[in-house]
Amino acid sequence: MYAISLGDDGAELRPLEPWQAGELLAHVDRGREFIGQYNGLPDIITDLGSSRAFLRTYAEKAAADTGRICGIWTGGTLVGAVCLRTMDVEQGTAEAGCWLEPSAAGKGLVTRAVRALIDWAVQERGIHRVEWWVCAENEPSKAVARRLGMTRDGVLRESFLYRGKRHDEEIWSVLAPQWREAERAS
Repeated sequence: MYAISLGDDGAELRPLEPWQAGELLAHVDRGREFIGQYNGLPDIITDLGSSRAFLRTYAEKAAADTGRICGIWTGGTLVGAVCLRTMDVEQGTAEAGCWLEPSAAGKGLVTRAVRALIDWAVQERGIHRVEWWVCAENEPSKAVARRLGMTRDGVLRESFLYRGKRHDEEIWSVLAPQWREAERAS
């Protein structure tokens, strides 16, 4: 399998596949409360079977060219993931997402990993618009969008019901021309 280096700290981005369901479950268990602040993943992945089913869904998306998931590893341990939750090559749109366990937060891993994923989507798959949907209260995730040069397109007021409470969602995006220009400038 291939790995993409995420920098001098040894962090890597690699495909996350169904055979790694045990590793994903252990990762979610380590960060269940932290991840669950804004992400429903801990409510979905509760045991080995649900972890395998989740990864199988992404394997099917990869086979259909409608999504991808990659894990973030540091020191050989899975500490987070980035994904293209949706990807419509014909329309040229995708929605990126992410999560980390607490031990990996604040190190720039998500920014570096999402940058690699967006670059692949734009350069290899011809995606024109990559969206980033985020709970309006999730400041770290909005900071990632800013660091990636995304534009805040708007707010969907009380559009997301999560654990019994309605939340505003912000939609951020980057377009392929501005992505390519920023990459050339860096």
